[in-house]
Amino acid sequence: MDTSKFFSLEGRVALITGGSRGIGKMIAAGYIAQGAKVYISSRKAAACDEAAAELGSNCIALPMDVATVDGCKALAAKLAEHEDHLDILVNNAGAAWGEPFADFPEKGWDKVMDLNVKSPFFLTQALHGMLKARASYDAPSKVINITSIDGLRLNPWETYSYHASKSALIYLTKRMAARLIEDAIICTSLAPGAFASEMNRAARDHGDEVAKRIPMRRIGTDEDMAGAAIFLASRASDYVVGDTLVVDGGLVNAQAGTSIDA
Repeated sequence: MDTSKFFSLEGRVALITGGSRGIGKMIAAGYIAQGAKVYISSRKAAACDEAAAELGSNCIALPMDVATVDGCKALAAKLAEHEDHLDILVNNAGAAWGEPFADFPEKGWDKVMDLNVKSPFFLTQALHGMLKARASYDAPSKVINITSIDGLRLNPWETYSYHASKSALIYLTKRMAARLIEDAIICTSLAPGAFASEMNRAARDHGDEVAKRIPMRRIGTDEDMAGAAIFLASRASDYVVGDTLVVDGGLVNAQAGTSIDA
């Protein structure tokens, strides 16, 4: 058995939403290092262009706001101007909103649910033709939804729509996987824990303190995120369908609960 190319993405075309910073940028850098041609998209054109320039010639900026169905369709159309197929789609763009229960606003619900749940579905729908263009069961295309451990466990904050959206996306991944496998497209979910980013400012600004509550005693690194995302995009995971890979240093699956007698 030759495993030397199990994790290679040589010749593969990827699109990563929210790819200009944070987890999306970590994934983009990992894919490029493995030989992929990567398109990154984000709402802010300047940030998208800057990140693409930093990541090198195999990274192309396609700025777009995918918070609406029209935006998803526009991004798909823009990608089609450059490529005739797509091997890897990473639905990473997301939003969070925290506010006390009594004050939590409708706009905080709709913004998060639209970007975190509706957009991954409709962007995948818009790119369906490109994803199946060269897909086969020997070389499937991949759709990776970036969810969160907050879809699997509670955090201490009142992020009602964020919890609901990430839990919904984990289950939506299964439903999408059941349909897309018919076209040799594998859909999975990657659920990060504490990684330093604009969305996770606690990990970014207070990493040492956050690390004390993690079984691995550290927050996630760029390499941790890139490695997990490369696995899900590569030949190594071609028999993994509809599952959620938790990348959190043990918070969800290796942390004992507090005794009721404590």
